[in-house]
Amino acid sequence: MGRIFEKRKHKMFARFDRMAKQFTRIGKEIAIAVRQGGVNPDYNPRLRMAILNAKSVNMPKDRVEAAIKRASDQDTAGYEEIKYEGYGPHGVAILVESATDNNTRTVANLRSHFNKCDGALGKTGSLDFVFKRKGVFKIAKSTLKGKDLDELELEIIDFGCEDLAIDEEEVYVYTSFTDFGNMQKGLEELGIEAATAELQYVPTSFVDLDEAQASDVLELIDRLESDDDVQNVYHNLR
Repeated sequence: MGRIFEKRKHKMFARFDRMAKQFTRIGKEIAIAVRQGGVNPDYNPRLRMAILNAKSVNMPKDRVEAAIKRASDQDTAGYEEIKYEGYGPHGVAILVESATDNNTRTVANLRSHFNKCDGALGKTGSLDFVFKRKGVFKIAKSTLKGKDLDELELEIIDFGCEDLAIDEEEVYVYTSFTDFGNMQKGLEELGIEAATAELQYVPTSFVDLDEAQASDVLELIDRLESDDDVQNVYHNLR
């Protein structure tokens, strides 16, 4: 009975840690969005995106509003968005997005994570041939109310849809980086609410590993994702 309780407690704390990390990440997104485009989401697409993503992780509305107010009241220029690139074990390419107020600390931490897992940080731009920046919109099928997906693709192709991926519950719309804003507006015009809207680095090639090798890579990814300065981690492990 004691071991069952400890296991449940561990899962509960892990869930809280994950939620806290998500809220921190969204809070930084909101701060940077407000700094760049102001507090009105109607005129600030990046802030609209951040609010939408806050909703997707069940961040309470009052916390979102507090984050916007805090960002508007304070000097948020200290947050700097920096991209880091490197290779993990077994040649897997890893790209890390950070939002930091201390680049020296962040670089030191990331280098430590890579080194401890037999990886290495690389130079900026070294992975440009491995990843392409894409707009990715996730739409719950249940919100489409039976809309024909072929018809949907035809409707959004003029807004920059490059690809449509479908699974059991969601539809994923991919656009180029430059068409992200067009798609955001287009979906709003069509009355379609995306569950999430993000700019992601999508790999153009993949590395296949066995289970033991993949475990080595996932250990590094877990370390990176747990770092307070890290916003997103992308890799090309299949």
